[in-house]
Amino acid sequence: MDNVLNQYAEIAGQDVISHLRQLASPLDGLKVVHVNSTKVGGGVAEILHKMIPLMIDLGLDTSWEVIEGDPAFYQCTKSFHNAIQGNRIDVSRSLLDAYEKTNEQTAERLRDRLQDADIVFIHDPQPAALINHFPQRKGKWVWRCHIDAGKPFRPVWKYLKNFVSNYDASVFSLSTFAQALPHPIYLIPPSIDPLNEKNVELDDEEVRTICRQFDFDIDRPLIVQISRYDRFKDPLGVIRAYKLAKKFIPNLQLILAGGGASDDPEGEIVLNEVRIAAGDDPDIHILLLPGDAHRIINALQRAADIVLQKSVREGFGLTVTEGMWKRKPVIGGDTGGIRIQVVNHHTGFLVNTPEGAAFRIRYLYHRGDELIEMGNKAREFVRENFLVTRHLKEYLSLIFALLNGGRERIEVS
Repeated sequence: MDNVLNQYAEIAGQDVISHLRQLASPLDGLKVVHVNSTKVGGGVAEILHKMIPLMIDLGLDTSWEVIEGDPAFYQCTKSFHNAIQGNRIDVSRSLLDAYEKTNEQTAERLRDRLQDADIVFIHDPQPAALINHFPQRKGKWVWRCHIDAGKPFRPVWKYLKNFVSNYDASVFSLSTFAQALPHPIYLIPPSIDPLNEKNVELDDEEVRTICRQFDFDIDRPLIVQISRYDRFKDPLGVIRAYKLAKKFIPNLQLILAGGGASDDPEGEIVLNEVRIAAGDDPDIHILLLPGDAHRIINALQRAADIVLQKSVREGFGLTVTEGMWKRKPVIGGDTGGIRIQVVNHHTGFLVNTPEGAAFRIRYLYHRGDELIEMGNKAREFVRENFLVTRHLKEYLSLIFALLNGGRERIEVS
């Protein structure tokens, strides 16, 4: 444990690590279970891949389980995801039946582990209905919503609220994402792990070596967006912005890189739309990467001059955090969690249209000193606010609050 935590101490500071040890000491042996819908693809899985080992290192008996279903289940939960973010989507009774059946089957499979856990974190809508199958549960259950639920499509939210209301607490990333619920609500933004392969420092030669496998020129202007192929990420808008900016930066290149996730049945459709929009432009590079291509993504972000995340809706946007950590100014959609990361005119720019993104691309390419200054500010902003050590501290504090109920004063020795 000391070796792992000491590595974080070099980045976050020794005081932060000492505080984590202090918080974790009274929780030694506590049984904690996280449940989500996939171990590969998406920000939730990335966070849990580091959060689970760190909790274990700090003495908590922590495990990670996954709910798995048939195509009807994933179609239903993708509809939930889109509806929570505001799309008007009517979910059929047959899809709801598939959702409820999958949760019932998962509850039976995980009964022994979940029934006796001290703390259960249920991530997003996919496993939200599990709680109804544990009326005699021992511990506290927390629903962790990573989605922007600020303005959901009401019929779908009303259905999900029937399950979510039964939890002991809910966690949202931002206050504007939260819904009124009959239990305590906590606000905990996501985070990145600065020591994983996606964010660890790479020297210039390794970046060049990794990038040589793709057909682009690392010495020419390069903009990059790393995302799943999802309409909310607006990859078509990114291509439009690139084409507008290229009129003024003729040697500009664009990389759109991402992969799929087992819980997203729309990815292939969106990827085909992106390929059609790109046409035969040799300077648009569309990469479909496997879920473990972390070092490749790291190198692509470091090779870029500017990182884009032109989402139209975004729960948080860890790719924004990643780009900023690598000292890149980020041009991001003026939405959701991007707003608390991209400080307009300081760590990057917030935009609402492809035209706005194109204007900011041109602006930065003609102001090299400002591009570098923004990137340095972005790195420091992430160090202060969005590293996994801060995230872990807030999870430990949440556990303390739940286990100590109405106590006015909690002593942490």
